[in-house]
Amino acid sequence: MEKWRRIWREGFVPHLPRRGLLALRRALLHDDPRLVQGRVSIPPPLDAVRDRSVEGACAVGFCGWQGEGHASVGRVLDFYDRTCELADAAFNEPAACRYFLNWFDDTPRADMRRELLTEVNLALSEAAPRAA
Repeated sequence: MEKWRRIWREGFVPHLPRRGLLALRRALLHDDPRLVQGRVSIPPPLDAVRDRSVEGACAVGFCGWQGEGHASVGRVLDFYDRTCELADAAFNEPAACRYFLNWFDDTPRADMRRELLTEVNLALSEAAPRAA
């Protein structure tokens, strides 16, 4: 199994809200432009814009934004940071989350959508995701 898949399944999925995974599935199915690659959020996660409304987010941030209602850049960033720390801890490896994040950012969008959709569907079919 590719490392990104293992990190996603064992590091991220257990900490993502079911509603977030459902929203991510819809975004992947419909190529929602609010699901962005190459950044955590739009606007970017800077102190000057922490209170601004989120307009787009990466897969992890999207789950916090759409799944837990974190509407500000700062709240999405906090969710993202916390979830990445939990993914790292699951592997007892600093920055283990990067295997998934780099794959997500660097994979051509159509391929990313197809492969991540398979993973999200798998996660939703199992009891692993916590209810939100």
